[in-house]
Amino acid sequence: MHEKALLVVVLNKVELLDKLLSALNNAGIRGATVLHSIGMAHELADLEDSYVIGSLRAMFTSGHRENRTIFMVIDSAHITDATQVIDDVIDLQKPDTGILFALPVLFAAGITEKER
Repeated sequence: MHEKALLVVVLNKVELLDKLLSALNNAGIRGATVLHSIGMAHELADLEDSYVIGSLRAMFTSGHRENRTIFMVIDSAHITDATQVIDDVIDLQKPDTGILFALPVLFAAGITEKER
């Protein structure tokens, strides 16, 4: 078994989700799981003003209420390919677009070899 990595994308611009998944699929990167998610700042903004002072609320929250978290377990050798595809679709240098990170996977079961 090749070394695997967990690639995680938190996508704030949910309107790019279909385009991103299509681009990953076209690049042979399959087997992603997509979850509906919400950031901590938005959750705190829903609490009483004592948790997040009203004047600071706008600074900590964006126009994106929900986001999508995409999990992919892929061969470590394909991290560069996957991040290039993601970068082609999403400009992570722009604020409030999303985040991307990878972690080593110590163990994985139920993943077929056809999934990059």
